[in-house]
Amino acid sequence: MNNHYDINNNLEAGCDEAGRGCLAGPVVAAAVIFDKDFSHLHINDSKQLTEQKRNKLRQVIEKEAISWSVAFVYQDVIDEINILNASILAMHKALDLLNRKPDFILVDGNKFKPYKNIPYKTVVKGDSQYISIAAASILAKTYRDEYMQKLHLKFPQYDWINNKGYPTPKHRDAIRKYGITIHHRKTFNLLPPVQLKLDL
Repeated sequence: MNNHYDINNNLEAGCDEAGRGCLAGPVVAAAVIFDKDFSHLHINDSKQLTEQKRNKLRQVIEKEAISWSVAFVYQDVIDEINILNASILAMHKALDLLNRKPDFILVDGNKFKPYKNIPYKTVVKGDSQYISIAAASILAKTYRDEYMQKLHLKFPQYDWINNKGYPTPKHRDAIRKYGITIHHRKTFNLLPPVQLKLDL
């Protein structure tokens, strides 16, 4: 895991998001700035960690980071501007919330839009290469999961406490049975098309 993309950047912010592929709920982005000498053995891509480890590492990140932030973009905006633009908007909002202005921005994935003339680099699978992006992925994932668990209390039939809004069979079965909520993304393929079997 690399500490920095460029050692000359004093304040390098890593950005990542969670929830792009969900049928319901917001897309959540985080931005994290560490001291350039910071390292941690267990901070890694959030998808490679258990929920318990993510929650423990979230506390470490929030304590050790020079600056960190989390931003939400909700389903009505996702439906209006599409999920890619909403994901980038969430990362811009997270950068807005940092209490230090970064010299450089590292972004997980291959899509981004310029932010306040600050140089940036997109890195495919950056959350497994750069510690700041990995930390951002952990914050985005844990804050989004926490939000979906709270929504589950109001809408338990969709099993959001387990699927967090992703398109599991149980989630889609609930959509068939109960319809959608205000938290569902109406422009998404909420139910796959029915495939007809023809007897030939």
